[in-house]
Amino acid sequence: MPILQKNKKSHLEKNMFLDEPVDVARYDQLKYPQIDKITEKQLGFFWRPEEVDVSKDKKDFGELTDHEQHIFTSNLKRQILLDSVQGRAPNLAFLPIASLPEIENWVETWSFFETIHSRSYTHIIRNVYANPSIVFDSMLDVKEIMDCGSDIARYYDDLITDNNSATNKIQHKTSLYMAMLSANALEGIRFYVSFACSWAFAELKKMEGNAKIIKFIARDENTHLAATTVMIKNLIKEDKDFEKIAKKNEEQAIKLFVDVIEQEKAWARYLFKDGSMIGLNETILENYVEWIGCKRMRAIGLPCPYTVPQMNPLPWTEKWISGGNVQVAPQETEITSYITGGVKQDVDDSTLKGLSL
Repeated sequence: MPILQKNKKSHLEKNMFLDEPVDVARYDQLKYPQIDKITEKQLGFFWRPEEVDVSKDKKDFGELTDHEQHIFTSNLKRQILLDSVQGRAPNLAFLPIASLPEIENWVETWSFFETIHSRSYTHIIRNVYANPSIVFDSMLDVKEIMDCGSDIARYYDDLITDNNSATNKIQHKTSLYMAMLSANALEGIRFYVSFACSWAFAELKKMEGNAKIIKFIARDENTHLAATTVMIKNLIKEDKDFEKIAKKNEEQAIKLFVDVIEQEKAWARYLFKDGSMIGLNETILENYVEWIGCKRMRAIGLPCPYTVPQMNPLPWTEKWISGGNVQVAPQETEITSYITGGVKQDVDDSTLKGLSL
């Protein structure tokens, strides 16, 4: 397929994926302005791990118990693998079949921010470990980490295979639908056991630099979750085939999310196999994962088989997830709620009434 070709259809008439490829990257008229707004929001969140001071974490890490060090390091290992997959998979799987400029631009932005996450883990590990290779070289030896990576990769691999060789249109669309569901579950569920542990350390005034970086990452993942949720809903709205695929594969879709939730619960058990930490244990984390998993499933119209409370079992995590709710003095710590290039548009003539120079 040539890089540039003139399309027969207007970009406003095309579907998000598997239609004529993008010819002109134009953003003056958009079929899905919501996706473009999500992209702008993500770009406004641009950050670099070097902005966060993690120097105190080295001292804190040395004072952790053996099982607390196991919890901290194991979570980093798993997050490294998750973002290693997610840093390349959207570009490899979704980008070749994107048909709208705003979708193409979003996928590129999405993957780029995942690479920032990957670099941030190295920034943390370099500070904590004298020899970072000890962490990187051993992560693929952990069965629980490899099982998770394999489960994520298989849906992307199916779509990539169909992108290159599919002759059955419905099969190709099914692969796209399932890969998008897998991405949604990854962004919305798979990180949250690790996130909760990182923030629990910070609640105890330990490993606070790491927690601030994880807060940035969680803010990004929420943005990615929003985009995949919007795309899943619009796939079904814009194409009757996807509506049929969603109904036909509902049990498989539910199983995908349940498998993710159960895998996260198993990860919590692995983390706390040698002991818990103040404020967290495997039972609390299992309840939290079920609660957040049900929230994600209902957001895309799937029934959840778990019985969960209405309220968050870990309510203190909300202040870490909702960055704007955390108020700090600039001289005390890094501000983690800033937005780059953000412009408020709620100013009118009455706002400046009475102002004179």
